Amino acid sequence: MFLGKILAHAGMLEGKEVTWFPSYGAEVRGGTANCTVIISNELIGSPVVTHPDILIVMNEASLNKFLPRPKQEGLFIFDSSLIKDPRLRTDVENVGIPATEISSRIGNTKSANMVMLRACIAKTGIVSDASAFEALESSMPNRKKKSIADNKEAIIEGMKCVEDKKG
Repeated sequence: MFLGKILAHAGMLEGKEVTWFPSYGAEVRGGTANCTVIISNELIGSPVVTHPDILIVMNEASLNKFLPRPKQEGLFIFDSSLIKDPRLRTDVENVGIPATEISSRIGNTKSANMVMLRACIAKTGIVSDASAFEALESSMPNRKKKSIADNKEAIIEGMKCVEDKKG
């Protein structure tokens, strides 16, 4: 949820049209929650997306539920630390990022979502790094401000991971 919120906020900072549509349902107490983010240069007619361009998956349960949804030629980014043997689709670009491993190395496994955020930005250029950092700082609740440095480091590491995969 926080990854989506930061992505939407960064798009808004860049003057783009955005929606952030969270879905908690019964999952609010520890299950699989998800959100839909739309970032566009045009007006957005509906926050509902049946076949997204990009799917970011952080765990096996989300993989099982959402893998069929990305459109053909879309992008599928997954946490390869937690999803060891994904059933990959051949009609989308599959990118495994060891986000939990990277965030653990940083010392804050809760920042795995920021690793994935930067991997998405590195692959798509959907928003700028500056906007993502500004969105992170302004979206972080005061009680969690001390984790901004870890989250920023996680964002940087996510970019390095994508660059390593290119090379």
